[in-house]
Amino acid sequence: MSGFPFTTDVPPRYSGRIPDEVDLVVIGGGIIGICTALFAARGGARVALLEKGRVAAEQSSRNWGWIRQQGRDPAEMPIMAEAQRIWEDLSRETNEQIGLSRAGVTYFANDTRALVRYEAWLPNAAANGVDSKIITPAQIAGMFTGLTDRPLAALYTAGDLRAEPWVAVPALAEIAVREGVKIVEQCAVRCLDITNGKVTGVVTERGRITAPRVVLAGGAWSALFLRNHGVALPQLSVRSQVAVTMPVADIGQCAASAKRLAFRRRADGGYTLAPNMTSELFVGPDAFRALPKFIPQLRIDPFGCRLKPGAPKGFPDAWGTPRSWSAEDESPFERMRVLDPKPVPRIIAKLARDFGAMFPQMGEVKLRTSWAGMIDTMPDIVPVVDYTPIDGLIVGTGMSGHGFGIGPAMGRILADLAAGRAAGHDLSRFRFARFTDGTKMVPGPDV
Repeated sequence: MSGFPFTTDVPPRYSGRIPDEVDLVVIGGGIIGICTALFAARGGARVALLEKGRVAAEQSSRNWGWIRQQGRDPAEMPIMAEAQRIWEDLSRETNEQIGLSRAGVTYFANDTRALVRYEAWLPNAAANGVDSKIITPAQIAGMFTGLTDRPLAALYTAGDLRAEPWVAVPALAEIAVREGVKIVEQCAVRCLDITNGKVTGVVTERGRITAPRVVLAGGAWSALFLRNHGVALPQLSVRSQVAVTMPVADIGQCAASAKRLAFRRRADGGYTLAPNMTSELFVGPDAFRALPKFIPQLRIDPFGCRLKPGAPKGFPDAWGTPRSWSAEDESPFERMRVLDPKPVPRIIAKLARDFGAMFPQMGEVKLRTSWAGMIDTMPDIVPVVDYTPIDGLIVGTGMSGHGFGIGPAMGRILADLAAGRAAGHDLSRFRFARFTDGTKMVPGPDV
């Protein structure tokens, strides 16, 4: 039952020779990298996007598919509003039906504490023109047919979107190629090419590319890439699991986060299911290094992440994964082309049982497939989008499970940063130096 469509068993869609020289190299073929490359090309740059495995093979296509403003950090909300506009624009340019739908997002409040948190967040929505509101149990029952749960209330944003990640991200890659981006899969960037402290290009497993600017959008692999260059970033990766049901009766179009699980309607007539607000951290060397920065997050939610004794071989923070290598060495990125964590069968089976218990009129819930993904997360649960201490290197990483929705706007911002243009938003919350300049780690909203 388990499996994922983007693996190294599938031949690369984008191959060919790497270019000798470009204006910008983008590392990583996920939603952030693809959108960065697309907007850089639209700005007139010659762009090469290099992906060690397959476009969209990791978390960018393994996520829930929510494109939400609800519950966002206040600093992200103006960017998220832009992202929703871009999603709608790009959906009209694709050759695929990406399942984009304005069906809304709902968070159930199962107790008074949750309701207080939701009410405390509402001023952020009002300040950004977002249509979020608290709805009653009767309104919830009217939105979800046959729901047996009886939440106290819910936070509801009717204007939020959803899409199908493993269709949408490859579709955006096709737009980027039409705009002139050179995408090369199965081509790992081993390291930066640096001369007199400045980026002059990258060294790949296939040779060198000259470029004055590089954007690192490597997701769960970003911190490892930076560490090889002596740059520390307290980014960790946590495992999240997802299941997909067979087509079932429509019990509600709105995506929802309930007590037992989160779910959303899919374009294929099934539902995407995921454990609600739980993840698993494989403890490795970086986890110990980053621990002081994560203490504020742990104090807020000490049991929100299950600890595992060690990552599987080849994972970014596995004990045996090299932390340094030369341009001539095979890199960790070549040894693991696609980060493909395995789902836990008992957790997946529980998702089906819990969904069936919530909506008993469906009968036995049958699953079509399941998978897991590694989410790159930061101590304050907001990303790093900034120039780095290495002149010519810009980074966009640590989206903390929010990258799919906000990706198009973050890509536009990164493209403008790489070109020396204004970002158009206040990025001070996302600056690189916040981890070294004494800034207090304040996690995003507990919503």
